Order: sequence, then C-alpha cells, then structure tokens
Amino acid sequence: MSASTHRKGNQMNANIKKYGLLAIKVVVALAFVSAGTFKLLGNEMMVATFETIGVGQWFRYVAAIIEIGGAVLLFVPGRQAIGAGLLVCTMIGAVLMHFIILGPSAMPAVVLGLLAAVVLYAHKDQVMKA
Repeated sequence: MSASTHRKGNQMNANIKKYGLLAIKVVVALAFVSAGTFKLLGNEMMVATFETIGVGQWFRYVAAIIEIGGAVLLFVPGRQAIGAGLLVCTMIGAVLMHFIILGPSAMPAVVLGLLAAVVLYAHKDQVMKA
C-alpha cells in the first residue's frame, strides 16, 4: 500500500466518522425535540404516561425541557457532551420506568440512549476537560 493510498484511506475514515456522527446527532436531536414538544403540548399519550408513573404532570415539563435542551446542546461547540449526557441519563430513567411501571416497551428508549451514548463517547474529550 502506497503512502498516497494510506492517506486517502485515513481521509475517508475521518469523513465517515465526521458525517456518521452528524447523522446520529440529527436523528437523536429530531427524536428528542419531537418527544419534548409532544410533552410540552400536552399530548394525550404523554399526559397518560406521566399520570401512570405517578410523579405529577410538572415532571412532564421538566423532562421536555431536558430533552429539548439536551438536543440543542448536541450542536453547541464545547457543550455536546453535556447535552448527550443529559439525554443518556434521561433514557436510563425512561428504561427504568418502562421496566418498573409502564411495561416492556422500552426498546425505543434503549436505542435512543445508546445513540446518545455514542455521541457522548465521541465528545469524551469535553468530559476530561471538566
């Protein structure tokens, strides 16, 4: 393998990482902004979910603000790890609520939590600075 071919391979890997991470961020952000918006607007399913959990509707608003805020932070330079960390913690709570109270439909929360964890890992250098 020549040096030129090796450089092209490294550049392609860098582009795949860069645009792959961007795609993951966009998917995660869209999902969380959508879910947060439904919570803020009082979507019937969201209201019923928080009623079943039993913590009160005030917590629905808190969760919405965390979800939308975390999604926005995914695109703020130097704050991506904070946003991803908030979303990972939120999904850990969601998975626990599904297993303990709501029933076995935790797979969307698991997938979103894992995708947010990928973003957090990609920005681990921000965590080390703090």
